[in-house]
Amino acid sequence: MKKSICIIGSGIAGLHLAYALKDEFDITVIERRTPEEIKEGRIMSTQVHFGSTRIREGRFNMPNWGEQSEIESIHITIGNQKLFAGMLQKPALSIDQRLHYARSMKDLAKKGVSFRLEKVDKENVEALVEGFDLIIDCTGKNGALFPFPIESELSPFLAPQRKCIVGYFTGIKANDPPGIGVTVLPGVGEMFEIPAITEQGPVTILFIMAIPNTELDVCKGVKNASEFTHAMSGAVQQFFPDVYERLDPEKFKLCDRNGFLLTAVTPVIRKPYLMVHDKLVVGCGDSVFLNDPITGQGCNLSSFCAEQLYEALIEWKHSKWDGELGESYWKRTKPFVKEVTAWTNAMTEPLPEHVVQLLLQGSQDQVKANEVAQWFADPTKAFEAFFSRLNV
Repeated sequence: MKKSICIIGSGIAGLHLAYALKDEFDITVIERRTPEEIKEGRIMSTQVHFGSTRIREGRFNMPNWGEQSEIESIHITIGNQKLFAGMLQKPALSIDQRLHYARSMKDLAKKGVSFRLEKVDKENVEALVEGFDLIIDCTGKNGALFPFPIESELSPFLAPQRKCIVGYFTGIKANDPPGIGVTVLPGVGEMFEIPAITEQGPVTILFIMAIPNTELDVCKGVKNASEFTHAMSGAVQQFFPDVYERLDPEKFKLCDRNGFLLTAVTPVIRKPYLMVHDKLVVGCGDSVFLNDPITGQGCNLSSFCAEQLYEALIEWKHSKWDGELGESYWKRTKPFVKEVTAWTNAMTEPLPEHVVQLLLQGSQDQVKANEVAQWFADPTKAFEAFFSRLNV
């Protein structure tokens, strides 16, 4: 008889796990919204599926999105100075999570995964524990349902480091070569410009990360799509001239009325397992490994950790699922989580001088530019660049 697993949440981590585990275990996914409600709702975040994540998606036979709107490069700008466009080793892709989640949920249901439509909260979650061999908390950035212990050494922040201002827009001519624009405005914040796929077709995501209470924090008091579009247009004109030059004012608009988001997150890393009523409970994705979005690693970290949990569960398939399995999963993920977190936390601070010099070298040397682009696809390379000199 197959062991039973309940996955709470159908975000990146939950979907990866459902696809990976469905042939070996009896999988139930609990989600509070239907695919239609998700697809028609507010955008939830930004996302970039870098090469390693796309390889994992292929491994687990997740939906294939083809080669439309592939991301080939990373464009780096400091202040008003465009430095370079570094080429990625493998193309990345960004898909509106509303579309991605809805399509994947319907596909999983056809492939035998059970879905339960209900809201789970901290008051009733423990009642689920008795009904399954394992609970996996994949509830995302809203916070874990279980009291997974905080890793204090990896969680230095008590408040959000950035205000996240996100809109999915039409009317912006793409970068050449096609890629993500990363603009750093020292002392005020950053912006990612990301080509993406939506239900309505290709769009450009403008993702401002404003240091709270600076002049880039432009959306205080914004209440609707019209006000948001007006504020974003003004911010682009004032702070991001390269983007503004490619913006068509007649066509610049949100892809739909729910295509914007204002939020802020306090980064926190938790040990991803505990025992509840003598049964193992684990966490995966943002519910336990929540970083600031400044390095764009949420999707890829969630995917990586889902694969590591899959590997651990397959290894322990015929063994007792207890704290030893939880510790095995944590040992598999901790080195990578620590490196991604250290780099991400460092990016919320002024760039170290030796990193500034590396970026300047990229403006003169395409090989160096490509190496910097690869930081986002392989954050272990970014960790080395930021911290190797500090360990000499």
